[in-house]
Amino acid sequence: MRLPSGLREAFFSESPRTMKFTEALDQMKGELQGLLSRLTPEMAETLIQEVEAAPRIFGCATGRSGFILRGFLMRLMHLGFTVFIVGETITPRLQPGDLLLVMSGSGETAQPREILRRANTVGARTLALTAAPDSTIGREAQVTIVIPGTTKLTLAHEPASLQCPGSLFEQATFLFLEAVVLLLYQRRLGHNRGEMLSRHTDLE
Repeated sequence: MRLPSGLREAFFSESPRTMKFTEALDQMKGELQGLLSRLTPEMAETLIQEVEAAPRIFGCATGRSGFILRGFLMRLMHLGFTVFIVGETITPRLQPGDLLLVMSGSGETAQPREILRRANTVGARTLALTAAPDSTIGREAQVTIVIPGTTKLTLAHEPASLQCPGSLFEQATFLFLEAVVLLLYQRRLGHNRGEMLSRHTDLE
């Protein structure tokens, strides 16, 4: 089918859809900029100290938070840490002194909440990444790092966001963890790409 010339120009020229996409990016950047300004070096150092002190590191999160935490643990493996994901068949028994990381924006997600309780019982260290310090996970973790952002609960005290519920917390936590990875990459490996890539999988 051949469109009339006027319609062809409208069809192939820049449309409001492009502007809407640009506006969406600007909206996200604006929201993140305000939130990231509230993160402190002390928060990063707290996580680094816990990670470096642990003989083994376990991670537990679900949904999109689960993908983000897995990505962080993958980088820790690249940096030479021993890491495991809760729920995998090859994940060993948690021992006293091990570190469990949990990530939940609401702080009430059932699986990480119950796994954290189990870890506390066996004498492991527990650290939570959450937007809700007064939640069950926020209260019961031995160390809680609060990443302010919107959660799936969209509570009144959460920062304003036009994004889907939970997205702002997830984006901010991803960038926070990536910043921690960058610090560890510099301190442990001196930005040595070869040493890091020596642990990167070749079965892909």
